[in-house]
Amino acid sequence: GDPNTMSKEAGAAVLPHVQHVVLVLSGKGGVGKSTVATQIATALVREGKKVGLLDVDLCGPSIPRMLGLQEGTVHQCAEGWVPVFADRDQHLSVMSIGFLLGTADDPVVWRGPKKTGMIQQFLSQVAWGELDYLIVDTPPGTSDEHLAVVESLRGYKPDGAVLVTTPQGVALNDVRREASFCKKAKIPILGVVENMSGYVCPHCSEEVNVFSAGGGERLAEETGVPFLGKIPIDPRLGAALDAGEPFLEKFPESEVFAVVARIVKPLLELPAR
Repeated sequence: GDPNTMSKEAGAAVLPHVQHVVLVLSGKGGVGKSTVATQIATALVREGKKVGLLDVDLCGPSIPRMLGLQEGTVHQCAEGWVPVFADRDQHLSVMSIGFLLGTADDPVVWRGPKKTGMIQQFLSQVAWGELDYLIVDTPPGTSDEHLAVVESLRGYKPDGAVLVTTPQGVALNDVRREASFCKKAKIPILGVVENMSGYVCPHCSEEVNVFSAGGGERLAEETGVPFLGKIPIDPRLGAALDAGEPFLEKFPESEVFAVVARIVKPLLELPAR
């Protein structure tokens, strides 16, 4: 049969209780995509939503560390793998390849088909239960392998993708590729987030543009997609993620908090699927 119709049926069967699926994409590594994915997920939880965070960045699964879940273990139930809860209220459930590796330092060296197979398994065998949002942290890049991941996600009818970039021109070129990649894969683009956009002094709150400024906004104009916001460099964010501490909870007065709240606003307004 046609793989697309098969994946649609599989998608309906696997994620029947998931209201919205949002992909977080970037044209290359090192732009803080996982940071943005975790902050989006925790901001949605703060809005009272039940959220799943799926880490399919198989080469560098960093989400368990960012959420303080390195000790997390995945159990199996009749419906498949049970995700790890990141909070007492069980509003944020997390599934990562990191939970299946022996130690955090184990390298993941898988080639093409094996990787795609693992991702398919991830998608079809996690018992998410009822979720308002499933946020998917995808591998960076626009290679064939990346296309395979995104195509395997298309059957789950994602609401769209959030593209993460940094202000430099080089990163913007990657996102341009990513934007045309999304068009090819028929995934709507919800908007662009510019990460590491200027350094906010923790003492006087003045912002300094370490890199060039405004690239993400120019890119959004050029590609005709919404610009969701600029997340500044805040040393406290890096420290919180390294320690696995909830940044948004600890620093509600920060500029990062305000920007992330703006970024999730359109996600909260998505029409029912």
